[in-house]
Order: sequence, then C-alpha cells, then structure tokens
Amino acid sequence: MDKALNENLPIYMQIMDRIRAAIVSGELRPGAKVATVRELAEDFGVNPNTMQRALSELEREGLLISERTSGRFVTHDRAVIDTVRREAAQKIVGEFLQKMKELGFTREQIEVFFREAEVEDADADTAV
Repeated sequence: MDKALNENLPIYMQIMDRIRAAIVSGELRPGAKVATVRELAEDFGVNPNTMQRALSELEREGLLISERTSGRFVTHDRAVIDTVRREAAQKIVGEFLQKMKELGFTREQIEVFFREAEVEDADADTAV
C-alpha cells in the first residue's frame, strides 16, 4: 500500500483512499486484522488522531469493523466492498470521460479509443 501523501488534500481523506483501495483491490482481504492506530500512524508518518479519524470514517462506511477487545478488521460483507469498489470505478470513469471531453473527444471517439486499447492490451498479453 502506497503511503506517500499529497499536501493538496486532507491527510485523513488520503489515508482513507489508500486503505479503501487496499480493501477493494483485495490487498486487505475480508476479515483481515488491521494494524493498530499507532502502528498505522507511524507507517504513514501522521498524528495518531489523524489516523483515528480516517479509520473511524472507514468504519462509518462499513468497510472496517471494530471488535472491542480484538481491534479492527476488514468487513466480511462482500456487498459493502463491491459497492465501494463500483463507486470508486464510477468516479474514475467519470473523471476520465470529463478529461476526454475537455480534449475534444466525442462519445464515439472515446468508444473507438477503448476498443483500440483492448486490442493493444490483448496483443500485449499474447506477446508475453
């Protein structure tokens, strides 16, 4: 998990994004124990209060669950993980489409762009 932070966004939101991405990508599996607030704060080089805020927000989203004496864990609820994953993908696609439109591409040109990218990707896979 990348732990480098950007000064232009609130730190706790960047941490949330990194942990969220680790969960939806499967890097952090359902049921996996999450490191303690202090350990994560040290890993990210942030104040423990900042880390606590990020983890609390991820709990509110349903991605993390707290067990009173055992710590925090990634939810077992695949539906929650899949919903967050889909929302993240929709955001990326929306941003991509907006950038393509800003570059002057039409919807049809964007579709052609993707078809060509699929062919190039398939060719690259067979070349390996």
